[in-house]
Amino acid sequence: MKSAVLAWGSLVWDPRDLQTAAEFAPNGPLLPIEFCRISADGRLTLAIDETFGATCTTYSAPSALESLDAAIENLRLREGMPNALEVGFVELSSGKQSDIALQRHPEAVATIAAWATSNGYDAAIWTALASNFDQPDKGAEPFSVTAAVRYLEGMEGQDAAKFARALAYIRNAPPEIETPVRDEVNKRWPE
Repeated sequence: MKSAVLAWGSLVWDPRDLQTAAEFAPNGPLLPIEFCRISADGRLTLAIDETFGATCTTYSAPSALESLDAAIENLRLREGMPNALEVGFVELSSGKQSDIALQRHPEAVATIAAWATSNGYDAAIWTALASNFDQPDKGAEPFSVTAAVRYLEGMEGQDAAKFARALAYIRNAPPEIETPVRDEVNKRWPE
């Protein structure tokens, strides 16, 4: 089975143990992406978001693994997810699609399936984590560009090392990932 791994964030510049048959290239589907998720270490990270995401060219690479289940497990391990439910997938021959991805970003799932078909893949997988910005232990308010900048400003005054890691993630994102948060961060904290 020929599976594509889709990426738009750290998988591109830091694949670690992700098993791909080639390097990531900016030839993936156009998806709504934004820095709307807060990671365990406090960084604003990228996620598909059909409400706030900017349409961006994503990256793809063929998986080096023959089975879809093995490719999903490999991505789960690379992303440090507790279970494979957070890995989005479409399998074209069976019509199977990730339930969680369908709940979180149904239009993106359809876009990914069409892209996989037109690019000769049997399946595609991606990180299907949702925005968690509004959770009390994260941003603690509804996501917006202003709220994201306010979150970073608060971090800047409290923990310089954490703030530096957060800015580095945003700056390391591939150039095709042009979002309103990235634009505001570049204006507020120019390199």
